[in-house]
Amino acid sequence: MTMPFAMFSTMPWWAWAGFLTFVAGMLALDLGVFNRRSHEVSVREALVWCAVWFGLAMAFNLLVSVKLGPQPALEFFTGYLVELCLSVDNVFVFIVIFQYFRVEPRYQHRVLFWGILGAVVMRAVFIFAGISLINAFHWIIYVFGAFLVYTGVKLALPKKEDGFAPEKNPLIKLARRLLPVTPQFEGGKFFVRPLGRLHATPLFIVLLVVETTDVMFALDSIPAVIAITRNEFVVFTSNIFAILGLRSLYFAVSGIMQLFRYLNLGLAVILIFVGLKMLVSHWIDIPIKLSLGVIGGVLAISVIASVLLPGAEKKH
Repeated sequence: MTMPFAMFSTMPWWAWAGFLTFVAGMLALDLGVFNRRSHEVSVREALVWCAVWFGLAMAFNLLVSVKLGPQPALEFFTGYLVELCLSVDNVFVFIVIFQYFRVEPRYQHRVLFWGILGAVVMRAVFIFAGISLINAFHWIIYVFGAFLVYTGVKLALPKKEDGFAPEKNPLIKLARRLLPVTPQFEGGKFFVRPLGRLHATPLFIVLLVVETTDVMFALDSIPAVIAITRNEFVVFTSNIFAILGLRSLYFAVSGIMQLFRYLNLGLAVILIFVGLKMLVSHWIDIPIKLSLGVIGGVLAISVIASVLLPGAEKKH
């Protein structure tokens, strides 16, 4: 059986160390300099940061092209585009979570920052475990493929309005048993010590909901990128770049939600496509350029349709 982390040998250690140092530096700069004080992020500020993160991802893509060649660079861009598309679905859920708990806009960035930091760690574990499983048991790729097709079909079907019930989350139940929770928010704090006893705040509960939500989305997004490339460095870096830009994407999309009315259908088609690609990979090798064309075309059509076609107003 393949060793779980033997895949690290395909890239020099300094490449991994350099990328992780970059990620840590950007997160420290974000929290310690640009967002030291809690404030409400405007749509304009969010769009600027979306452009910054996209620019950094494309600069890294250029570096991949120079160091590894055009094929890995194309795989990175395709994987990044898929992750970016699927991240929009995360954003819609985050909007519901913050509305449900009535989190003030100025504290939402803090929750997303720590939520995404946890997501980086969990995505790393999922990515390396997934690739290791495929390397050891090739048939796993068909399981991943079938799961993506199922998820895509489920996403395309009309959804029942069952409501949002975080109280059913087992992690939330466990947290409430282990720690008392204050009845109200305590500013931007996750924990407080009234009368010397440690209490969690509702903001910490929101963080737990965000973290567990990302775990569920990772079950879709990671197999989708593995369907594009088995290069663990490309899978990891494209995934993390998309995650790093998720906060800015949230604040941008929450201000212009109506633009993405038909995006769910586009995401469903993309998931079904990459799932089918995994299922037929033994018999048909779908070129990465064709994959990029399909994904980009579906994304463009769904956004254009959202702008041009009238849609009924939905209550949120």
